[in-house]
Amino acid sequence: MIQTRHGSCHCGAVRFSCDIDLAPEGQRSAQIRPGPWYASTLRCNCSFCRKTRMWKNHVPAEAFTLLQGADQLNHYRFGEGSIDHTFCRTCGVYAFVSASEPVMGGDFYCINVGCLDDVSEAEWAAAPIRYEDGANDDWSNAPRLTGFM
Repeated sequence: MIQTRHGSCHCGAVRFSCDIDLAPEGQRSAQIRPGPWYASTLRCNCSFCRKTRMWKNHVPAEAFTLLQGADQLNHYRFGEGSIDHTFCRTCGVYAFVSASEPVMGGDFYCINVGCLDDVSEAEWAAAPIRYEDGANDDWSNAPRLTGFM
């Protein structure tokens, strides 16, 4: 079920809201965009997600609102530079990243699920997780090993 959730960085300087579905399989809303990126939370083994331990969930840009802290964000891009990795300049937490990819339905945000403030531990535990092999640019398939993710 899609719900409006609120999140923040560690120090609270950056705050946001998003319409996101963390429900377990069988209780989820109809997908808001096609593709595996919107069907569950994701763990990726690309160098960025591996080093930051990012646990993400894609939401369309129109489902995301930055409530506070635009002036507190630093931006980091690497590789092709297509993803805007934003982090709080005070505490260093990556609460979300943004990008635009036609194959993913256009503009979107990847929410760092661990930065959501109004999600219970039981909801986190029940959220479906899909693994993607970002280290090999194979976003539709899981890597051979996932235990470290």
